[in-house]
Amino acid sequence: MRTVFLGTSAFAVAVLRRLAASDHRPVLVVTRPDRPRGRGRRLAAPPVAEAARELGIELVQPESVNADAARQRIAAAAPDAVCVCAFGALIKEPLLSEHRMLNVHPSLLPRWRGAAPIERAIMAGDAETGVSIMRLAAGLDSGPVCLQAAEPIQPDDTYGTLCERLQALGGELLVQALDTSPPCVDQDEATATYADKIGPEDRALDPARSPVELERTVRALHPHIGARLAVGEGEWLGVHAAAAVDEAARPAPGEAAAPGSAAGLPPPGELAVRDGRLLFGCAGGALELRIVQPPGGRPMEAAAYVRGHPLARA
Repeated sequence: MRTVFLGTSAFAVAVLRRLAASDHRPVLVVTRPDRPRGRGRRLAAPPVAEAARELGIELVQPESVNADAARQRIAAAAPDAVCVCAFGALIKEPLLSEHRMLNVHPSLLPRWRGAAPIERAIMAGDAETGVSIMRLAAGLDSGPVCLQAAEPIQPDDTYGTLCERLQALGGELLVQALDTSPPCVDQDEATATYADKIGPEDRALDPARSPVELERTVRALHPHIGARLAVGEGEWLGVHAAAAVDEAARPAPGEAAAPGSAAGLPPPGELAVRDGRLLFGCAGGALELRIVQPPGGRPMEAAAYVRGHPLARA
């Protein structure tokens, strides 16, 4: 089948590579324009642009995929299907209706429509997620689903480990959908949930939440965004790995700490060291910080941070 591929992110790269290795190799790849990245704000190509050049596939990077010139370029490729994965920009009419459009979405739709389905699934403690191949529609990930497969979320999964499995699954399902053209079934709107984009408030480790919730947040945002907690005026300590510590380790008011309890847990909101462990007090227990990143520094083991930073010893 003759295809055109629209994608931008690293997740989309894995899907593009699988598609390029199939009988449905794209004749054209469309991605976003180069943008400034990193601390130096140097102009850099999207991951999909680099992959398309490596694969030798014709590439275009329009400012808007909905503009007349971009639509004409896609039409000139005469695709039987336009495959979309993590493109990162809204696709509007009339482009939506001009081609058969299949979208790769990393969730079990209608659960977790939107920008951050992998992160939100981990944060929510879902037992599983998956990938859906859907026909693109005007609504937010609301089009009918053609193919779907589940993937368990392991207790130690981070965004990075789960994303790797989902992008491989997404590539396989997309090829299968193109091979077999399965019928599409409308989603159940009554059960839809939404995965909002990760914002600054989602990154902050809130001591009013439980240790289990905070540990899931750390895993959900590693390694691409990063959880963090405030350690001073305008300063944040990045948290890359952590473990939940149960309330049972904290002595009741007026009681001594139990043997082996690391002298009890700090109160909610306090960062403290207990027997060499860096603990952040929160509702129902504490979060043990295992890999942290001090302001302006690099990730390090918590033990190294404790040795070198007076703030942690305070």
